[in-house]
Amino acid sequence: MPLLEVKDLSVYFPIRGGILGRTLNYVKAVDGVSFSIEEGETLGLVGESGSGKSTTGKAIIGLTKITQGQILFNGEDITKYIGKNHSPYRRGVQMIFQDAYSSLNPKKRVLDIIAEPLRNFEKLTVAQERKKVDELLDIVGLSSDTAIKYPHEFSGGQRQRIGIARAMALKPKLIIADEPVSALDLSVQAQVLNFMKDIQQQFKLAYLFVSHDLGVVEHMCSNIAIMHKGRFVEHGSKENVYRNPQHIYTKRLIAAIPDIDPEKREETQIFRDKVAEEYTQKYNDYYNADHLVYDLKKISDKHYVALP
Repeated sequence: MPLLEVKDLSVYFPIRGGILGRTLNYVKAVDGVSFSIEEGETLGLVGESGSGKSTTGKAIIGLTKITQGQILFNGEDITKYIGKNHSPYRRGVQMIFQDAYSSLNPKKRVLDIIAEPLRNFEKLTVAQERKKVDELLDIVGLSSDTAIKYPHEFSGGQRQRIGIARAMALKPKLIIADEPVSALDLSVQAQVLNFMKDIQQQFKLAYLFVSHDLGVVEHMCSNIAIMHKGRFVEHGSKENVYRNPQHIYTKRLIAAIPDIDPEKREETQIFRDKVAEEYTQKYNDYYNADHLVYDLKKISDKHYVALP
């Protein structure tokens, strides 16, 4: 049984106009996506800005209202709990945000930031709370002295570690990571990503890893879903999506990955030219008359592609 199962999730935002502000149309930010995540698995959600990947993550955790769809957690339909405080679902699913600094209250000490989930769900004494915070800081590689400092006193990588410690406070089973390293430099990115993999193995965490960087996703994820215009264009195992891409959008994303090996420079350029030519000549084969993405079709055991 999957840890998380999402069925036909849709998130529409109304477009209003006129004197009375009537709804004229809808922006379909997420339009009928379905997927599942097993315990200990990392699913990568990849797409360009505006593709709907972050909205999907926020809808699952309750930060964005769901228009329609169903979410199952450990086999239980928890759609009715989403967005409600102190629900059992809130303990099991946490989030790491893209901008670590804006997600941390600048007026609060690290102690209060990390302890906030504990204060909402557990009744601990002051001593027990401080001990728990120190344990969480140790897990993310920060000293106990960190607890009395404020967010502005830390680097970007340290702030992201504080955000991870807060997400770990209630021992969740699933963490939604919304581009957790996109604002960090490369050396710090590697530290945070490797650290996230370490705690995943230690605590058997599952991740929904949202990113626009296929190189990062290849390092972190076992399964990948490529998102475009609010829908999945390709979904499958990492090996299938990277080694045998079928949709033109996936091919373009893979062609854009930098390759620093000088011996593969010519091979890479040939692939990029081939993808550019196919995009120009066969674009309409991959999208319907309204330029929308087709429904997914199964082409192998662990590979689904949006084709007519």
